[in-house]
Amino acid sequence: MGLLDSVLGAVMNKGQQPQPGAAGSEAGLGGIIGMLASNPQLVQVVTGMLGNDGQHGGLGGLVSKFEQAGLGGAISSWIGGGPNQAVSGDQITSALGSGTVSDIAARLGVNPDEAAGQLSQLLPGIINHLTPEGHAPAQGLGNSGDLMGMLGGLLKGR
Repeated sequence: MGLLDSVLGAVMNKGQQPQPGAAGSEAGLGGIIGMLASNPQLVQVVTGMLGNDGQHGGLGGLVSKFEQAGLGGAISSWIGGGPNQAVSGDQITSALGSGTVSDIAARLGVNPDEAAGQLSQLLPGIINHLTPEGHAPAQGLGNSGDLMGMLGGLLKGR
């Protein structure tokens, strides 16, 4: 499975393993693509967080931040093969820090609570499908330019 297929799967399934009757599965592709399309800066934020060359240290850096905030189980569930553990916007703020979330909110043109809420909806699915083998690749997910191109392509194809 290619990385683009992984990102498409993340978007289409909102980060959840398909489960009949699962709550939240109705949002799917439209909800996440709509969120990204309504605020293109969100694509830059996500790629900056997950890219090896980003300010957050890529996926490995995020894992460390989540573990330090007591959310190691949540991010591990996104990387692993089972169902994704949901997180709240407050938990995202706890993991990333209020200053970082405020900076992200300013870039997105929203308040910090809304920015954290958007990240809580996007990160589990995107991380889950970028790690289809159930573990984080030793070399990371690639640089932010590669990830930006992939996510940008999704928006163009909508």
